[in-house]
Amino acid sequence: MSHKDHIEGLERPRQLSPPWWLQSPHLQTLWPKFFRRIPQLEFREERLELADGDFIDLAWVERATGPIVLMLHGLEGNLRSHYARPVLSTLAEAGFQPVFMFLRGCSGEPNRLSRTYHSGAAEDLAEVLALLAASGRPVFAALGFSLGGNLLLRYLGIHGSEALVQVAMAVSVPFVLGDAAKRLEKGPSRIYQRYLMNRLKRSYLRKFAETPSPIQVDLEKIHTLWQYDEQITAPLNGFQGADDYYHQCSSIHYLKDITVPTLILHSQDDPFMYPHNVPTQEQVGPGVELAIQAHGGHVGFIEGARPGAKECLIDRLAPAFFQRNL
Repeated sequence: MSHKDHIEGLERPRQLSPPWWLQSPHLQTLWPKFFRRIPQLEFREERLELADGDFIDLAWVERATGPIVLMLHGLEGNLRSHYARPVLSTLAEAGFQPVFMFLRGCSGEPNRLSRTYHSGAAEDLAEVLALLAASGRPVFAALGFSLGGNLLLRYLGIHGSEALVQVAMAVSVPFVLGDAAKRLEKGPSRIYQRYLMNRLKRSYLRKFAETPSPIQVDLEKIHTLWQYDEQITAPLNGFQGADDYYHQCSSIHYLKDITVPTLILHSQDDPFMYPHNVPTQEQVGPGVELAIQAHGGHVGFIEGARPGAKECLIDRLAPAFFQRNL
């Protein structure tokens, strides 16, 4: 029996059974963005000052108690991301204290330094976890989505048994960043690239609206994620170029060194990456369990047998996995 056969909260067979009307990976990806019910939550904001003079903002779910679960969002994500509030609400109802971590510059206020957030900024996560632990609020679990999942897995691989979380979960991770960038240039996936590029460009303009950018770039000539990372992400964050950034930060290189109990939820039909990039059990460390689905799209995983389906595999799996590791 494989590791994933032990996951509580799921009945065998382990594969997601999407509704007949949500078989397409693109529908799985897009339906929750437009139609998923978003619960009303109240938050308490907190700003953490970093050693380099920058800051990270947190949003704590009000009146939630229990072990702390830190959520990391995806590329250009925030609390309006379709998965954020539903999963935070589910975790609070399950007896956890969820807190949302805005990566640098994603909380609505540009960060102070020229550097930006990126897929491999494990040092930011390490500092946030250390600051919370030092203030008497150790983080029990971490949950990362897409880019945030890659960042989380890289942190776990770098720190091994010294990681400052007891359990982790990563959803729809771009394990091989270079291949993910190539995938977004193909077929219908170009729709997602166009959407992300528009948001990234707006964020860049907002970040440097009042302070001069240290780089010279013509946004009108940037059309792909690789071009954006080559001309903006890499130079702003100390990489030699997009390929250097992708090589250093792809989580696939760190999975073998993860010892903390970690669940990876991923779908083979994720339109943000190729099926051959999905790791096998032989490619991951002793702490990693794989829940690889045939269907689910990118951060979709919608279940249910009727057009009004609102069940999501993430909502069931995350609290169950965390509770099992309490």
